[in-house]
Amino acid sequence: MSGSSAVSGAAPCRFAHYFAICGIDTETGLEPDELAALYQWLEADRQGRDPDTAATGENFEQSPLKRTFKSKVLARYPQNVEWNPFDQDAVNMLCMPKGLSFRTQADQRDPQFHSFIITREDGSRTYGFVHTFYEEVTSPQICSAMHTLYQMHNAESTPSSSSSSSSSSSMDSLASSLDEADSPTSSSSSSRRAGGYDSSRDTLYVSKALCLITPMPFMHACRSFLSQLHRAVTADAAPPLPLESYVHNILYEVPLPAPGRSLKFHGVYEPIVCQRPGLGELQLADFPLAEAFTLLGAENLVQVFTCTLLEMQILLYSHDYQRLMTVAEGITTLLFPFQWQHVYVPILPASLLHFLDAPVPYLMGLQSKEGTDRSKLELPQEANLCFVDIDNHYIELPEDFPQFPNKTELIQELSEVLLSFGLLPTQGPHHGPAPVPAAPPSTPGRERKTVALRQLEDDGRNGNLAVEELAVLELLQGNATLERLQALTKRTGVTVARVDALRAGVKAQGTEGQGGRTAAEEEELRNAKLNVQLREVFASRFTTMFADYEAFVIQSAPDLESWLTNREQMHNFDKASFLSDQPEPYLPFLSHFIETQMFATFVDNKIMSQWEEKEPLLRVFDTRIDKARLYNVRAPSHRSSSYQRCSILKESAQAIEQRLMKIDHTAIHPHLLDMKIGQGKYAQGFFPKLQADVLNAGPTNNKWSHRTATAQRRKDRHRQQTEHLALDNDLKEKYMQEARSLGKNLRQPKLSDLSPAVIAQTNWKFVEGLLKECRMKTKRMLVEKMGREAVELGHGEANITGLEENTLIASLCDLLERIWSHGLQVKQGKSALWSHLLHYQAREEKLEQQQAESPVSQVPERRKSDCFLAMPSLRVSLIQDMRHIQSMSEIKTDVGRARAWIRLSLEKKLLSQHLKQLLSRQALTKKLYKRYAFLRCEEEKEQFLFHLLSLNAVDYFCFTSVFTTIMIPYRVVIIPIKKLSNAMTTSNPWVCVSGELGDSGIMQIPKNVLEMTFDSAFRPHTHISALFKCQNLGKLTTVQLGHDNAGLLAKWLVDCVMVRNEITGHTYRFPCGRWLGKGVDDGSLERVLIGELVVPSGEEDSGRGCRTPPLQRSPSQTRRISITSLSGRGYKPTSAQIQEAIGESVNNIIKHFHKPEKERGSLTVLLCGENSLVAALEQFFHHGFKSARLFQKTVFVWDFVEKAVAYMESADQMGDLQETAEPLGMTCQSLCHYVNSINSTPRNIGKDGKFQLLVCLGARDRLLPQWLPLLVECPLILRMYEDTALLRDRSTVSTLIEVLETIHDFPITLEASLVKGIDL
Repeated sequence: MSGSSAVSGAAPCRFAHYFAICGIDTETGLEPDELAALYQWLEADRQGRDPDTAATGENFEQSPLKRTFKSKVLARYPQNVEWNPFDQDAVNMLCMPKGLSFRTQADQRDPQFHSFIITREDGSRTYGFVHTFYEEVTSPQICSAMHTLYQMHNAESTPSSSSSSSSSSSMDSLASSLDEADSPTSSSSSSRRAGGYDSSRDTLYVSKALCLITPMPFMHACRSFLSQLHRAVTADAAPPLPLESYVHNILYEVPLPAPGRSLKFHGVYEPIVCQRPGLGELQLADFPLAEAFTLLGAENLVQVFTCTLLEMQILLYSHDYQRLMTVAEGITTLLFPFQWQHVYVPILPASLLHFLDAPVPYLMGLQSKEGTDRSKLELPQEANLCFVDIDNHYIELPEDFPQFPNKTELIQELSEVLLSFGLLPTQGPHHGPAPVPAAPPSTPGRERKTVALRQLEDDGRNGNLAVEELAVLELLQGNATLERLQALTKRTGVTVARVDALRAGVKAQGTEGQGGRTAAEEEELRNAKLNVQLREVFASRFTTMFADYEAFVIQSAPDLESWLTNREQMHNFDKASFLSDQPEPYLPFLSHFIETQMFATFVDNKIMSQWEEKEPLLRVFDTRIDKARLYNVRAPSHRSSSYQRCSILKESAQAIEQRLMKIDHTAIHPHLLDMKIGQGKYAQGFFPKLQADVLNAGPTNNKWSHRTATAQRRKDRHRQQTEHLALDNDLKEKYMQEARSLGKNLRQPKLSDLSPAVIAQTNWKFVEGLLKECRMKTKRMLVEKMGREAVELGHGEANITGLEENTLIASLCDLLERIWSHGLQVKQGKSALWSHLLHYQAREEKLEQQQAESPVSQVPERRKSDCFLAMPSLRVSLIQDMRHIQSMSEIKTDVGRARAWIRLSLEKKLLSQHLKQLLSRQALTKKLYKRYAFLRCEEEKEQFLFHLLSLNAVDYFCFTSVFTTIMIPYRVVIIPIKKLSNAMTTSNPWVCVSGELGDSGIMQIPKNVLEMTFDSAFRPHTHISALFKCQNLGKLTTVQLGHDNAGLLAKWLVDCVMVRNEITGHTYRFPCGRWLGKGVDDGSLERVLIGELVVPSGEEDSGRGCRTPPLQRSPSQTRRISITSLSGRGYKPTSAQIQEAIGESVNNIIKHFHKPEKERGSLTVLLCGENSLVAALEQFFHHGFKSARLFQKTVFVWDFVEKAVAYMESADQMGDLQETAEPLGMTCQSLCHYVNSINSTPRNIGKDGKFQLLVCLGARDRLLPQWLPLLVECPLILRMYEDTALLRDRSTVSTLIEVLETIHDFPITLEASLVKGIDL
């Protein structure tokens, strides 16, 4: 044990923690892989067969050389390291993800290299590097076992060769794609299939893996060390020292390089160099990014990177494990300063396929079978999946996800970096069913590229990928046509940019190579420089985008403990202010991104850094932001969306070059150990059994492990130690685990014990996680929405934007898709929710045919208030809502339909009710879902529906505002006041409905649509009703109502107009309370009515308690009655009330313009509705107005305005106004011009309507304050107003003018319905 304690002294600084060997255990012989058996068990369970009988039999259909056999960790050195315990199952599974594979002398047996990663529960990572080679099987038992298996297989397969069932189920196709991944592609495979393996004739080989496990990803160094070790075994001569010396050296005598330093140590034949970035640089990333860019192309890689940032599900697909690892690690290192927070399994072993069912964000890699088609690969859920087929350079993106800001410029800059290293970036975006090559982003004045070069790029896109630059140049130089083209371009003065850059790159390399470095070192240096430059381009994007993030971090807790305990309830980042500070083009991306777990964790780390040491990535990022501020003092208020290129590419590459040129530290050379002679004897081609006693204990007198290091190294070692000993038992970790809302404990599937019980446990965690996520999301949606409505009622400040609301609803749609795809029996279509709805629809329609009317979907009608009597009730029907969506030709995919259906249900406040109804068909749910699925966990399902029900407390317009181009049927009902007038009219009425998105145009209402309904007391009610269809008008604002005054009974007293959107059920009431007709009221034949959204009658009792008041309306909106008629009834507001009303109405208009544009609502309501500017000014002008005359018709304010204008015009003709100052003369002309234009309009608007129009036009054109003095100075005022009138009080009028001038700062635009027919 003393050995291992000696180990512990130095190990946090050791380069490698373990050396392990995996392969076949000759003692136990050929065992079928139990994971494969487990897999069969899962399959049988999924298909509804009895799983226990399925898992017993061996799979005789498959050729024995292709079956999976159990591999085993044959040896590991040392036995254990206390801060990084050896996980035997995980290492075995990841060294040989498909178990042992056998070959004969006829097959290809090239050694393979791949890496893997083990993520522990606290998020810390360990890297593994594996060199797999084939070793001859010497054990006669195993050879004869294989021989017997072949005989059995031949006997089985001859009679029933044709009956092999071809199941198209999802997991089967996955399995088959995995079974044959290594199938030999040589021509001999067919001959072998005929003869198989015969022990008398063939030599049998089996795979063996050498593995190094290290704390940091020094991929190149480990690859080189392992391949030298293998070379020593296969070489003709024995290696200079026993293999134990080299293994002991790398385990115990090679330290980790200190930050910012380089290290040289010795393999079997050549020295190996590695370097580690300094504390202020980007963290170590040794996987070649160039390869990731070459495999996917710059555009595709940026798209996958965006999906990763938005925490979607990302599935990488390739036949090569190392490619999966290279792309996964490449993408995650580009995330700096953020870190991927969810399930991360770059290589998914065959037995863990059920993990693709995980309803959480993940980044996984799946091995493909050569020649398998993507179409055969059925995946449990695809609504939110980014599928990356690495080998075919093709990606499939989720529907409608936002683009990365300045994507085109970013791709351009990346392409230039790649070009400077002689790599042709593949440009074409390969996604969607038919990849269309896109032209590279070009800016005017770029050098024109020749046709041939474009073809070459196309070639690269279509799979003949750009190889190393030399080969490309040879291709270019060997092509006669190209040579001619180049000669031509030289003569015409056009440069061929890429070819010249290639030439330069190759020349530069030719000159560098002479520095005494080997080709391999040269390659490594080039890779390291390219890696860091590509990463710097991404890092500089984030530095620019989040330069001011600190200003929006909310530091609210006094100490760490109180912050950790209240983490769930705390608001840590001011999202609304942050977004309002960003350039418009960035918002779609940023509004999604700041909702992710990785951003939340980044902000958490920032807050925690006030109490403890800064997280390393955050420290580097903050330093960069500070540095950028020094060089670039820009006002934070002026965010520009112009692209800022990375300025430190050269410096970053130089730092690496200097470290690799001048080695800082050389490790002890491998040396002879104190070993028993004669053990581990050299036998060519066979890896010897190493002596465990010398390899399990480290040296006791190691110079570097005990010497007193410099302060720098000690500090670094301490930091390393704290990084590795992630404080599990600490309070902090406990709370952070709970606080990070989802999936911290699911970051890595447990690779060891995979019994069905463990799988059930994992699924149970998923169910709990989904429920928690649903609770958090609905709570957040409610808080944000209620916060905003509180503002509209005058409390506090707004804290949500339309953009943010849209983001929250999109993430709710995504959550529902994940819930519906958890535990599916058989996947159908890309959207699990829509597929379930279609099954339900089919069943219900069948039932409907059987019974003429299904009673289930019919919701009983409730008693209605008067205004609702007129509207025939809308049936609450899940099927009906589906049919609405199905009839929308704008939506092309199932995922789109599901999202539209969710938005519609949410807007109608029926989401919870509809889903409850959908899930009430238990037979259907059982048929579609496995027993562990979320939708079959009764208690959790009830809680989930309850959380969704809480969303009914607020109003959403998420369907109406998104699907703006669809045709919508509207029902219009005109309700007359029957006590005072005839209910019917002989004239021809018409309406024109306007909303935020447009108007319906004038629609004549046929006379014969008089309807009669009876209320509860059987009193008859008559009204006029009509149904019409037009393009979505958005939220409704005004209705123009008029008639042509024809016939004997033309006069008509209208109570109100009701308009209902027949799809969403939103009903608007437009109060009128006035006459339409010549010679009655103000003689108007048409009126513009201002609308308000009505609470559905069903909610009046049940929902009122929890409902926020509707938007944009005063609490007491009664029928709008003219001031004129009120004055006759003795209602007179006091002068103080009138002045207050004017102040209030102007305030509301100013508040309107201070809101974000998408949140403003209707300005028409503020100008002309109840408590509006027009209403307040009407009261002002009516104060002290001598309107009611005995035995004479009523005088209106408009009469006073007309007379005043007539007086001014006559005075102007007589020349009285000549002496007045010039501006006053102009003002006088403008007032006369406006009044005359209003009077000469072809519209039949009454006198109050004309006054309303004058106020609106005056407010729009900023003339109101100039007109008032003219009216006050007019001598007519003495005759028409009493002495006490407000209009005759000089100080009040001057105050009014000041108040009205405050709205001059804002651009008032009037709705078309108000100013129709006015020619100024």
